[in-house]
Amino acid sequence: MNYRRVGKAGLKISEIGLGSWLTYGGSVDTKQSEYIIQEAVDCGVNFLDLADVYSHGKAEEVVGRAIKDHLRSDLVISSKLFWPMSENINDRGLSRKHIMESVEKSLKRIGTDYLDIYFCHRFDPETEVEETVRAMDDLIRQGKILYWGTSDWSAAQIERAVGEAHFYKTYPPIVEQPGYNMLARHIEPEILPICARNGMGLTVYSPLAQGLLTGKYNDATPSDSRGATTSWLEHSLTEANLEKTRKLSDLARSLDITLSQLALAWVLNHTEVSSAIIGATSIDHVKENSAAVDIELPSETLETIENIIDNDPDER
Repeated sequence: MNYRRVGKAGLKISEIGLGSWLTYGGSVDTKQSEYIIQEAVDCGVNFLDLADVYSHGKAEEVVGRAIKDHLRSDLVISSKLFWPMSENINDRGLSRKHIMESVEKSLKRIGTDYLDIYFCHRFDPETEVEETVRAMDDLIRQGKILYWGTSDWSAAQIERAVGEAHFYKTYPPIVEQPGYNMLARHIEPEILPICARNGMGLTVYSPLAQGLLTGKYNDATPSDSRGATTSWLEHSLTEANLEKTRKLSDLARSLDITLSQLALAWVLNHTEVSSAIIGATSIDHVKENSAAVDIELPSETLETIENIIDNDPDER
C-alpha cells in the first residue's frame, strides 16, 4: 500500500480507503463485513470512511466491532454528519447543537474516543458558516476530532469555510470528499484547484462509478446489482457509458489489469487526490482494488483513456 498526505496536513492515509455506504450494516452481513475490513487492514488500508447516516448508524457499529482489537493509532477513522437521523427538528444540519450531539453518538457507536476526520456531509444553507466552523474548531480543541472536512461542497462554499476559519483564527477544513471517476469529472474545473490552493486534500468516493467501471454491466445488468435494485445508476447506466466501459475493458485487458484497477489508477494519477474510497463487498474486491496502487499509467495510456471517455470538462 502507498500513503499520501491529506493536502498540506501532516496526516497520511492509504491511497485506497474503505467506505461503508450501503454495505456494512446494510447489504453485507456483519460477519462478512468483519472479514472484509480485516482484509483491508491486512492489505495496508488505514483509512476507514463512515457516516452516521450509513445504514442509520449500523455501519459505525459494525466497523467499530470489526476494529476493536486493532491499535487505534494505526487507523484513520472518519465519519460525517448532516442528514436527519430522527424526527427531531434539530437532529440534522450543521448547527452547533447537532454537531456537538452527533459526534458523541458517532463516537459511542464506533467505540472510540476520537475521530481522525469529521466531515460536513453537505453544505447547510440554514446555518451560518461561522457557527459550523467554530463548532468544528471546538471539537478539535476538545480532542474529539483531529481534523475536519467538507463533502460535496461547491468551490465557493469551500472558499467561504476556509476564509471564515482564517478570519476567526480557527482550524480550517483540510479535506473535501466529492464523487469522482472517469465518467464524472465535474470537480476538475473548480474543486481541484480550490482545494490545491487552500492546501486541502481530496478523498473521493465512487471511483468505480458505483460498479459501472468494474465492467459487470458491459453485457447485461445483474439482477442483484445496484443498477437493478436501486435508482442510483439511472442517469449513468446509459448505452453511451456502456460503450465507453467496454472499450476501457479492452484497454485494461491489453495492459493485463482489470477495469477496476485501471479506473482506480486513473483517479490516483491526479496528485490532488489523497485517497480513492472503495465499497468492497468481498475479500477479493479488496485484494483486486488494493493492487491498483502499484499501477503506473504511461502518458500514451492516459491519452488513450481520454480519447475513449471524451469528457474533459475543460473542453466543454
